[in-house]
Amino acid sequence: MRQIRPAAIIDRSCDRDFMHEALTLAAEGAALGEVPVGAVLVQDGAIIGRGFNCPISTSDPSAHAEMVAIRAAAQAMDNYRLPGSTLYVTLEPCSMCAGLIVHSRVARVVYGALEPKAGIVQSQGQFFTQGFLNHRVLYEGGVLAEECGAVLTEFFRARRAKSPSP
Repeated sequence: MRQIRPAAIIDRSCDRDFMHEALTLAAEGAALGEVPVGAVLVQDGAIIGRGFNCPISTSDPSAHAEMVAIRAAAQAMDNYRLPGSTLYVTLEPCSMCAGLIVHSRVARVVYGALEPKAGIVQSQGQFFTQGFLNHRVLYEGGVLAEECGAVLTEFFRARRAKSPSP
């Protein structure tokens, strides 16, 4: 059974601000030719980790925005577990990132746009509700969803325009 904390404990007042920061990071990734996804990890109202997708530029298939932000936070906090933290990410996490979120004990995930093909939080598998998990993650989607989706749509539109026609 999914354990849910009372809503009063969750402070949503800064969700949009932190998602704007994630959008800024997504733009940094796009400028490098990476799929524009950004993430920030927040604890006690302060950003402790930042990241954007960079698997192409780093030749690292695991370098998703969430992975980069969580790795940076773990190093900054000198702890592989990040209890009480909230991850803000512009796109619904995939299965790889969802696994890391559980293992690093992130308390809450807030994401913008849905990822209908590979999103595992809501779109494809509702991963965080699985009974076998040893850590429960609260989650909320749709924060600045239009803005987050528009960044991705424009990126892929521009990429297609640059591609030679068959």
